[in-house]
Amino acid sequence: MEFNLQDPLTSFIQQQPCTMSELFASESDHMPSLNGLTSFNNADFRSEAISLMLQVQFSCNLDPFVAYLASNYLDRFLSRQEIASIILGLQQGKPWLLRLIVISCLSLASKMKNTPFSFSDIQNEGCIFEAQSIQRTELLILGTLEWRMRSITPFSFLDFFISSTELKDPSMEKVHKERASEIIFNAHYDIKFLKFKPSIIAAAALISASHELFPLQYSATRTSISACEYLDEETLFNCCSLMEELVRTEENESTLDTSFTSTETPVSVLERNMKKRSRMDGLCCINNLI
Repeated sequence: MEFNLQDPLTSFIQQQPCTMSELFASESDHMPSLNGLTSFNNADFRSEAISLMLQVQFSCNLDPFVAYLASNYLDRFLSRQEIASIILGLQQGKPWLLRLIVISCLSLASKMKNTPFSFSDIQNEGCIFEAQSIQRTELLILGTLEWRMRSITPFSFLDFFISSTELKDPSMEKVHKERASEIIFNAHYDIKFLKFKPSIIAAAALISASHELFPLQYSATRTSISACEYLDEETLFNCCSLMEELVRTEENESTLDTSFTSTETPVSVLERNMKKRSRMDGLCCINNLI
């Protein structure tokens, strides 16, 4: 049974959709510790890991939801203090460690999503991994996350919040959800957003998308979403402010992109933003793994 990010707690046996109260009650269990990520220089480690993860996504044409789930595993893994200490001790002597962790997270996420992920694709990029090394790293990640792999993400809350708005046209709801999803993808790779609960990020992304797509209904949408009993209004509006900065940055980058050539083929905001965040020149060859 494929893991569904929109319905993460569905029972494998009964296959009954989880309730929204269950999602809101459990979402904090699937968040990283921000203190853990920002200590021991793990923020720099994370930045490099995310860049590599995005390169693998594009070079292997990987489902973006797999990469998103993998990055969730990565953040939760790196935020554990004991893991941070181990990484610090090993990183200098084993520069390939970061890449091994990234590939292991992607492998776990692809299994959860029932998405084919061939290590040969990565080897074609110049990397060589031993299967045993990847399996041992997967087990380390699984144990660290206490086998909680059915992550609760912002995508789990989009339909719930959309249903509270006045957008009753299915086509409008679809466009609203797609744009909010793009914003969520982009926001996730910025460490500033990791302090917010998934529900807050989902609500803020929909509010931001509404401002862009349906300005006449923006006020009503913002009011209806922020009225949710599970949301802290002040925290939501703080997240919205960061979302607005993110969208403005997208718009500025889009303007710069189109100023260079008038013949460039348009790409999605998501793809352009991800490519800009990927700063590494290529995947390095990894020999003599663990």
